[in-house]
Amino acid sequence: MTTNNAYTYGQIARAIEHLTANFREQPSLAELAEKVNMSEFHFQRLFTDWAGVSPKKFGQYLTLEHAKQQLRAGSSLTDVAYEAGLSGTGRLHDLFVSIEGVTPGQFKQAGAGLVLSYGIFDSPFGAYVLGAINKKIAVLHFLNDGEKAEELLPIAWPGAQIQHNPETLQSLADQAFPVTGTLNLPPDKPLALLLRGSTFQLKVWEALLKIPEGRLASYDQIAEAIGQPTASRAVGTAIGSNPVGYLIPCHRVIKKTGLFGGYRWGTERKQAMLGWEAARLNR
Repeated sequence: MTTNNAYTYGQIARAIEHLTANFREQPSLAELAEKVNMSEFHFQRLFTDWAGVSPKKFGQYLTLEHAKQQLRAGSSLTDVAYEAGLSGTGRLHDLFVSIEGVTPGQFKQAGAGLVLSYGIFDSPFGAYVLGAINKKIAVLHFLNDGEKAEELLPIAWPGAQIQHNPETLQSLADQAFPVTGTLNLPPDKPLALLLRGSTFQLKVWEALLKIPEGRLASYDQIAEAIGQPTASRAVGTAIGSNPVGYLIPCHRVIKKTGLFGGYRWGTERKQAMLGWEAARLNR
């Protein structure tokens, strides 16, 4: 595991937290740099290297009005994006992801008889634990302070045999977060996910895959997309239990008012992901 990205993300996250809380006052570069104990020059360079845009421009992607504009622009989301799937909808998510649910018997056994290999890796959004069964990603969990992979994995797959084996997962980690930021896999080589979930949860998680990178959807829009327009609360619960962070982009779902809402792996991380994707798309 490398730590450079994790450390950089920690610095950036603190700046984003301050920027988000005070965007109406438009914090100056000097103010943001002071919050992370850096010189203005070093902070500007670090932030721009990470996001691809200046802190000022990034702040524009985090405003409430921008979120509302995205939702309004997504009026065709249900009609177009959910029909189109992932093809051509974003740079990183040109990566083709396929979902496979476990059988009812495997679901009941909670992974008994299966081996869940795991490792801890680095990403633009901090360290994460990656777990896979037979080369299919079963867990991608961003690590918050104090969390340990050894304690998290049995919760997700209580019956599986847990093995620390990062070497066998390096190729999957490289596909999940390519070093270059862009990856085009041939159609016959999808990045496969193996998920334990109810039929309803799987439908919600599949719908999330169809939200284009840099775009947003509301809980209501997801409920409509899966044919259950009155189930927005249940949709929110299913999104909150998503076991594969980022690749199943639950961070792209916000409240219909434009507010970002909560996130399983921290509000600052969600804001970082949304701003990072918007910056990449609008560069």
